Amino acid sequence: MLEEAQRAAAAGRLRTAERDRAPIEPLTDEFAGIDVVDAYEIQLANIRRRLADGARVHGHKVGLSSLVMQQMMGVDEPDYGHLLDDMVLSEDTPIETSAYCYPRIEVEIGYVLGASLPGEGCTEADVLAATEYVVPSLELIDSRIRDWKIRLADTIADNASSAGVLLGAARVSPAELNPADVEAVLHRDGREVARGNTSAVLGDPTTAVAWLARKVASFGVKLEAGHVILPGSCTRAIDVRPGDTFRAEFAGLGSVTARFE
Repeated sequence: MLEEAQRAAAAGRLRTAERDRAPIEPLTDEFAGIDVVDAYEIQLANIRRRLADGARVHGHKVGLSSLVMQQMMGVDEPDYGHLLDDMVLSEDTPIETSAYCYPRIEVEIGYVLGASLPGEGCTEADVLAATEYVVPSLELIDSRIRDWKIRLADTIADNASSAGVLLGAARVSPAELNPADVEAVLHRDGREVARGNTSAVLGDPTTAVAWLARKVASFGVKLEAGHVILPGSCTRAIDVRPGDTFRAEFAGLGSVTARFE
């Protein structure tokens, strides 16, 4: 475990890397002994600073929600990061690729909460009851760690590698669409580049949202009405290049498009 001064130094390095778009070496190389608790405290330090500067919490994202990614990282549970209002992107406005270090796109359904979730003891039934609707979404991920050479503590400290979120126009009640079985296809410039099913997310993305509610409660955080929750990608992440146009199509849920320049 790190000392407070080391945590503050690590948070400062990540903050500068994001601001200057200048990736840094892995924190796990520089700070011997950094653990998951340190990493979440580093993440929260930077989130608190952004909130003090005027940003607002828009929701949360779950990462490492597939068995393959957990095995790669050597963990047995997901991680999470924050979505702030200044991370919300629009289908109508091209995204500046140069504003990020190593941007990638992930395909997810989003849960928009109509009521706050309980923390400890939150169940899948609680999540479905509180969800006003699900939406087609794309998550923009990025790493402030050089060349994506990350271990678990690196990505957690780096806000779970989160960078942005786009929501499509469709709004569907979970009573009308089973979130656990939605086929999704991602196209780049009209050509298919990835395909998956939401069941790849812990067997059911609702399970990931319930896990998140329980996990953040241990840090004094609550998933509130109006929040957008991203449970994890059902496809592999795809690198973004200037000029790319991505379109994700979800069976029974519509589509969402991201354009980059």
